[in-house]
Amino acid sequence: MENYHKPDKHTLQELRNIANRLRINSIKATTAAGSGHPTSCCSAAEIMSVLFFHTMKYKPDDPRNPSYDRFVLSKGHAAPVLYAAWAEAGSLQESELLNLRKIDSILEGHPVPKQPFVDVATGSLGQGLGAACGMAYTGKYFDKASYRVYCLLGDGELSEGSVWEAMAFASFYKLNNLVAILDINRLGQSDPAPLQHKVEKYRERCEAFGWHAVIVDGHSGKGIPATEDKMGWHGKPLPKDMAESVIKDLQSQITSDRKLSPPTPTEDAPPVNLKNIQMPSEPKYILGEKIATRKAYGLALEKLGHANKRVVVLDADTKNSTFSEIFKNEFPDRYVECYIAEQNMVSVAVGCAARDRNVVFASAFATFFTRAYDQLRMAAISESNINLCGSHCGVSIGEDGPSQMALEDLAMFRAIPTATVFYPSDAVSTEKAVELAANTKGICFIRTSRPENPVIYNSDEEFRVGQAKVVYKNSKDQVTVIGAAVTLHEALDAAEQLKKERKYIRVIDLFTIKPLDSKTIIENARATGGRIITVEDHYYEGGLGEAVCSAVVNEPDFTVERLAVSHVPRSGKPKELLKLFKIDSEAIVQAVNKILNDTANKTTK
Repeated sequence: MENYHKPDKHTLQELRNIANRLRINSIKATTAAGSGHPTSCCSAAEIMSVLFFHTMKYKPDDPRNPSYDRFVLSKGHAAPVLYAAWAEAGSLQESELLNLRKIDSILEGHPVPKQPFVDVATGSLGQGLGAACGMAYTGKYFDKASYRVYCLLGDGELSEGSVWEAMAFASFYKLNNLVAILDINRLGQSDPAPLQHKVEKYRERCEAFGWHAVIVDGHSGKGIPATEDKMGWHGKPLPKDMAESVIKDLQSQITSDRKLSPPTPTEDAPPVNLKNIQMPSEPKYILGEKIATRKAYGLALEKLGHANKRVVVLDADTKNSTFSEIFKNEFPDRYVECYIAEQNMVSVAVGCAARDRNVVFASAFATFFTRAYDQLRMAAISESNINLCGSHCGVSIGEDGPSQMALEDLAMFRAIPTATVFYPSDAVSTEKAVELAANTKGICFIRTSRPENPVIYNSDEEFRVGQAKVVYKNSKDQVTVIGAAVTLHEALDAAEQLKKERKYIRVIDLFTIKPLDSKTIIENARATGGRIITVEDHYYEGGLGEAVCSAVVNEPDFTVERLAVSHVPRSGKPKELLKLFKIDSEAIVQAVNKILNDTANKTTK
């Protein structure tokens, strides 16, 4: 604030003119589209005018330059006023605004990154400030650059808890390069916002979270007489005759067509190269050595941190369980503690990854990512490249009980279009998964386990996304058993037991649940008479078994027997729980005998 200089009266008038042009173009666009939120746009017109043409430092022809100021429209339904601002800046033709929401236009109903001036998708309310926090943290602590981050929020979304998670994060990390603007227009979608126009209350809340809060009378709120202070206009365009009348009135208030240029930015963000990040050496594990994949994840992070200085790690106060603390101990300046606020952690991760500034890994108990599912699906819409590690999956965590057990996470991440789902079974494959994730576009999820299991792969074993491994094989194999992590080791134990009975199974480690190696599954299942057993530490719905069923659904004469967790579990020792839910080696042996007996009975009939 100490560097603030009030604009002269001529500049103020030009900014008013721009604000009214933004209103006009927002109304024209939404009326042409037959849908949209013109009133939400109009309430923000002065804010956008002052930000884009007096405050923010950027060049319109290079909107994603790493040195330029960032803008996040958290109230994403006001997208038309954002598009109007970029048209005013010269990045869009005004005629393009009339294609709003059309199937062949990039100007969608809410901001998306296919628009070159948008860093993160918004529209699911309450998430923009978290992403802005990630950008601001990157600017202050990683880039050490002068750019600033501006985030415009609506008052309706201030009921979202994720907003206040972000407010707390920004305050704790002293993000003085971040400006949040709350557009208090009083009205929500179906009712007034809880505090309506009690701006002093908003200020008190922001100050309680450690922010410097300033009340600004942005505009008088006048402009569309028939809609002022009235419910029922949210998401409704003005009818053509009303739009023409309002536009005529707004045009009468414009004194000139003069354009203003944004202030010149300082180009001081450092160059960054995130391509082809490779581990400095092969894994250093010994066959048979017992180590939990969650610990191997932490060790792999630290190793990757030496390969590239832009590898950064976030955690939700579980670093001593996910073992991300190993990275923190080696690279404290590249570790971000997000505390128990998983929704905000995912949004911060998206912000840190924006404009390809960092390779981001974020970790927590896998089950707690369910809380952030909306943030995850929006990350996919944002075309974000973030890597997430969920530890403590399945009933094999033992005594902590079902509240800590991830049993829905595979289903959740498999449903995300841009997701790659890793499920490593030992320390070597975990390290390879971390390296692959760092170089894979989209959202990567690495599912890690609590139990210590033996290393089964040599250090020079090559892994690829979408490539499964046949880890136990015999020319006499009768059944293909498919597992991952804990259940893979149970399958290997079952194979040894069955071998003593002169019954033979082939064991496949999927490595990635998505994309799935259908080719390897089908080829090996054919070699074993089309008999498949899947076994997983996850609920039946949406997990490994259903993925395999999808892969073989068109194969004639295939039989799939699925073993999974059938109902809400309870506390107990890991071995007890694997036995209780029939996903241990004994259950696999029984399933093999059953499927072989069923086949024999069919043959004799």
